[in-house]
Amino acid sequence: QKGCSSSWELSPRFSCRGDTAPFILQIIKESQQQHGLRHGDYQRYRGYCSRRLRRLRKTLGFRMGNRHKFVGKKITVEMLSDSRYLLLVLMEAERAWSYAMQLKQEANTEPRKRFHLLARLRKAAKHSEKLEKLCESPRVDAKTKLEAQAYTSYLTGMVVFELQEWKLAMEAFNKCKTIYEKLASAFTEELAVLYRQRVDEISPNIRYCAYNIGDQNAINDLMQMRLTGGGGGMMAEKLEALITQARTKQAATMSEVEWRGRSVPVKIDKARIFLLGLADNEAAIAQTANEETKEHLYETLLAECRDTIQAVREELKSEAKQRERGSESDSSKVSNLQFLHSYLTYIKLVTLVKRNESMAHTLQAKLKEPEADESKRGPRPQDLIRLYDIILQSLAELSTLQGLEDDHTFQKEVSLKTLVYKANRCFFIAQSYVLVKKWSEALVLYERVLKYAKEVQSKTKNLKNSLKDLPDVQELIAEVNAEKYSLQAANPFSPPLCNRLETFRLEPALVGKQPNLVQFPPDFQPIPCKPLFFDLALNHVAFPPLDDKVEQKGKGGLTGYIKGIFGFGS
Repeated sequence: QKGCSSSWELSPRFSCRGDTAPFILQIIKESQQQHGLRHGDYQRYRGYCSRRLRRLRKTLGFRMGNRHKFVGKKITVEMLSDSRYLLLVLMEAERAWSYAMQLKQEANTEPRKRFHLLARLRKAAKHSEKLEKLCESPRVDAKTKLEAQAYTSYLTGMVVFELQEWKLAMEAFNKCKTIYEKLASAFTEELAVLYRQRVDEISPNIRYCAYNIGDQNAINDLMQMRLTGGGGGMMAEKLEALITQARTKQAATMSEVEWRGRSVPVKIDKARIFLLGLADNEAAIAQTANEETKEHLYETLLAECRDTIQAVREELKSEAKQRERGSESDSSKVSNLQFLHSYLTYIKLVTLVKRNESMAHTLQAKLKEPEADESKRGPRPQDLIRLYDIILQSLAELSTLQGLEDDHTFQKEVSLKTLVYKANRCFFIAQSYVLVKKWSEALVLYERVLKYAKEVQSKTKNLKNSLKDLPDVQELIAEVNAEKYSLQAANPFSPPLCNRLETFRLEPALVGKQPNLVQFPPDFQPIPCKPLFFDLALNHVAFPPLDDKVEQKGKGGLTGYIKGIFGFGS
């Protein structure tokens, strides 16, 4: 067919009539995932777009002059006999968009880059409009025309969204959403998933625009989208700012917080905002089923907690200086500010424990699943050992919090939790020994797990009401017993056949490739030692005297020697 070119080789192209090549959104998503956006690296994706543009222009012979002089060229409808010209315009739009997103990340620390960001977004929208006009050609099929319209609406919506023109942004995003929903219902499931993902990306922007227009119910929808993992990228920052703004308004009414039977006044605004949102954050984490979203919420909570602790530390430094200037100071009493610092540190450490415990449960579930691909490295018990090490380190810090040294109930709770996590850590160390076939070491460690678990059960009777979040060790005991019995029933621990010939037992292992018939190597047995003989009589032997021979030899001397030579002595 005339509208389709056969010279596209390695470059994906747009759909011409009767063509089944990738569409606009599919090209964009594949390029983004393979070149940096999987990790939010917009600079890398921008570099990829530039290199691809250079390759396309060189292949098509569509160069803008030479190194000494720029000669502008326009892509016309007549050129669309080769669909790579459309790809050229798309890559120009993507390059401008990725540069804008890169500038948005940098604008957090350099606000003046926001002006450059808006210029890049406008340029991206301009290129998308050019793409939409070219797609009106009869050489381009209806599906690609619709995708070009949706793409233009999306970039136009991004521009007016940044300009805070909420009504125009909402109209543009709604148009984009409608087109993608229609396309999702018209294509195969593989393409429909891409379109639905784009709809999910756009929906938080629409609700945010609705909230700013005046729809107060939209905030609830935005919160729900945050729980389900929606609103990534640009929208995530807007949503977090909106939540912080709502909490700041409520913070004026908060004056104190009660913890461990002590009321502490909260005068620092940052601490008020954090403590007000603590219950909402914990509820959001509890409601989230998606592991990635839960991990993101944990990280957000920990980051806010660290910032709040830092603000309280600065106040503590000022308080310490004032105490040094004052004539009277009671260093033994923990001040309200120090106790607030301990409370915030407690929240941080408990959140760390919960996050690592959640990650450990996820890894445990993956450990029990059969490996689908043997070439890929799956989780191992060593990964869980590291997580439980971090948990135990956090619990050790909890026990040393200032102001809680004399709180015996708190110290008992921490020590019990330490025992529980020690038992879990010990269990996975035993599992790692089983993998390397160190059976005896594994059995010893399993016994230690049972010792820890029984100690926890005996101590929890007095603290049942206060320890609601203590993990249950009964399931761990059952799992350890099963592992221990399976090890004891294995060949290395069952007696060989030659030692139990009088008892009949059905063992499939005896007819296998490695039956345990005799013990090899055999055990050491005591044997009599070879006697050693010592010559004790030599000390009591009396040798004959040799004095006469020694004296005769000595009497001759030099004179006897001379006489012997000349014959006088003969």
